[in-house]
Amino acid sequence: MNHLVLTVIAQDQPGQVERIARCIAEHGGNWLESRMSRMAGQFAGILRVGVPAEAYDELIDALQGLSAHGIRVLLAESGIEPACTWKPILLDLLGNDRPGIMRDISRLLTEHGINVESLSTGVRPAPMSSEPLFHAEALLAVPLSLSLEQLQSHLEALADELMVELTLRTDA
Repeated sequence: MNHLVLTVIAQDQPGQVERIARCIAEHGGNWLESRMSRMAGQFAGILRVGVPAEAYDELIDALQGLSAHGIRVLLAESGIEPACTWKPILLDLLGNDRPGIMRDISRLLTEHGINVESLSTGVRPAPMSSEPLFHAEALLAVPLSLSLEQLQSHLEALADELMVELTLRTDA
């Protein structure tokens, strides 16, 4: 069984997921996992598909053929998952919206060898003032060699600079 990672983007409309799922199933593929969302009128997703070796080329051709329906598909062969040398940490951040928050947070994470496993962000109005608040939730892959206390200290210093509230949890 071969595995593919697909990135899809299309104009949002009912039936896009079904069209992709039908294409995969009709060509011997098995939908294994995915993350999908609608944003600003666009539908976007990433998914992992298993496919028997004998159906691999046919599935790739069919997926690329979805462009006739306005669905763009970017394909990558799935790599082998590395041995687990990290611990999962949940990060939750909330603060007044301003440019550069994600740049500064992601730079600090990179400096400490931390990988972002999943990330969800958004801007919403504050309850009383209606000022825009930036909110981020992330699952981080923190190297086993980095202590939670050390990470917390570095992130708290940055949170003070950015004037945001930041919490870390180990219950991932």
